[in-house]
Amino acid sequence: QVQLVESGGGLVQAGGSLRLSCAASGRTFSTYAMGWFRQAPGKEREFVAAISRSGGTTYRADSVKGRFTISRDNAKNTVYLQMNSLSPEDTAVYYCAADQLSSDLLRRSADYWGQGTQVTVSS
Repeated sequence: QVQLVESGGGLVQAGGSLRLSCAASGRTFSTYAMGWFRQAPGKEREFVAAISRSGGTTYRADSVKGRFTISRDNAKNTVYLQMNSLSPEDTAVYYCAADQLSSDLLRRSADYWGQGTQVTVSS
């Protein structure tokens, strides 16, 4: 069992930055690929970014390439999402997820999900 707790969301002006964190419980963090997803009101949950178990491979949705960076610290059981050049279109609840396979995350499937953190970008 893995528990995921996101933090770092909030209100930011367009063009600003935020860093989301996701802390995972348990001793098996390094055996999971990690991902970030988001869901805006009235829309389906969408993939944002994922990172392999070792952190050596990352994936990002086209909509966030060049602006968002995913990273992880296996010693701290934490995955991060650095978000720069934010726009109102980035407003959503952001979810952290864990799965044994990065490929599952890319298909929007995960073994474990966090409760989400709200990100609101004002124009």
